[in-house]
Amino acid sequence: MRRISILSTMLIGGFVLLGLAGVATAGKDEGQKLDGRKLFKEYCKPCHAEGSENGEYTPMTYIQDQWEEFFEENWKDTHGDLVDPHHGGKKVLDEITPEMFEAIKDFAIDHAADSEHPMTCG
Repeated sequence: MRRISILSTMLIGGFVLLGLAGVATAGKDEGQKLDGRKLFKEYCKPCHAEGSENGEYTPMTYIQDQWEEFFEENWKDTHGDLVDPHHGGKKVLDEITPEMFEAIKDFAIDHAADSEHPMTCG
């Protein structure tokens, strides 16, 4: 009887652990959209904070059209040769994947000065 109780407890515990593992990995599916706000704070803000020699930039720095133009026409030119000291000294263009770039771009545009929800990304 005791052996069945121990076995049952172990079996139930195993199912609980499997269930928790499933919850822990939820939201990390390949198709899930990246969080542009977090990416902006991690990859842009360190070099573009208040008082930075690179200039302070937040989504509210520009209106939506200006952000569109920046990302489509200027981003590669202004960041192409830069090295990211905060992420292993890799080139910025090598560090930020196309998916990350789109998420950052969407965040900046969606929270620009003329958007419905302007944001500083403080």
